[in-house]
Amino acid sequence: MSNLNTHKSIRAFAGLGQYLLHPDEQLQQLIDTECQHNPWFTPANIKRAVTAIANTLTDTNLTNWLGRYNQTEHSPQKVGLILAGNIPLVGFHDVLCVLLSGNTALIKASTQDARLITHLLKKLTEIDPGFTNRYSFVNRLENFDAIIATGSDNTSRYFEYYFSKVPHIIRKNRNSLAVLTGKETEEQLYRLGHDIFDYYGLGCRNVSKMLVPKGYDFIPFFEAIQPYFALTDHHKYHNNYDYNKSIYLVNGDKHLDNGFLLLKEDSRWVSPLAVLYYEYYENIPAVEGIINSVSDKLQCVVSTIPLNVQTQIVDFGMSQQPALWDYADGVDTMDFLSNLYTFGEGKS
Repeated sequence: MSNLNTHKSIRAFAGLGQYLLHPDEQLQQLIDTECQHNPWFTPANIKRAVTAIANTLTDTNLTNWLGRYNQTEHSPQKVGLILAGNIPLVGFHDVLCVLLSGNTALIKASTQDARLITHLLKKLTEIDPGFTNRYSFVNRLENFDAIIATGSDNTSRYFEYYFSKVPHIIRKNRNSLAVLTGKETEEQLYRLGHDIFDYYGLGCRNVSKMLVPKGYDFIPFFEAIQPYFALTDHHKYHNNYDYNKSIYLVNGDKHLDNGFLLLKEDSRWVSPLAVLYYEYYENIPAVEGIINSVSDKLQCVVSTIPLNVQTQIVDFGMSQQPALWDYADGVDTMDFLSNLYTFGEGKS
């Protein structure tokens, strides 16, 4: 993409960012009614996702981000995108990367999150009609040069096999982790609640487990997150809480319970909905060893400790506020897309 086209595209996406900060009646109606199609997509959660995206789409952010990459003019490649649908607009960043790298997006949207992404791209083409033929929504992917697919550990094996002959990025299940010292302030623990509960904990950047020092007192943690009790107003979240609580009670599993979150000591990394696993640690070097041993399962680590780990570390309350350059699974999507033309032809 030439510098001229890059500047034009930056202006278009910055304009989209402004639109997201000031929704028109059509977008507001989508925000208010999407829960009729997907009960997890409440107005508050959609607004949270829309605002998070809008805050990244500024002239400064986009210019600084794109300035890191080779912008040599090249023939657009057709990139198939298999988008997830676990949280609102979770696939937007992949679409953004494809379009800003000068390529064409073939989008297979999730049935759980098709309407929002469709509306945003329609608005983008109103801002800059040059994007009109740069993307299409498809039911079946074909005639593609590359693939970016997001799914479960099970579907990733299928993706790896089916798309093995073309350049690809295949993403699997990931979760996030918090590392506490016991010296966190009430405000920090409250912000940790966002990392745990935003989007009801359904995102890969949501904290599903905590590492805490031996003898950790959970009372300040429970007190700090009490304002999130309103989660129980959501029937699907409440059903998950009741179900997991009943399982623990029937099985006699030791756990902690504050009325809307269950804490259970467990060595596993992926906790059920409305459950947060925890594990005790001896010292910081042990924590670093644990994290580095499972870096392929972690999206980010929430902590203020300066850890020597391979995984991205974010401050409390920031796990669901990724910057444009905070790539899923630590794979630089824009670098992959900017250099696609060097792979040669590989159509399927």
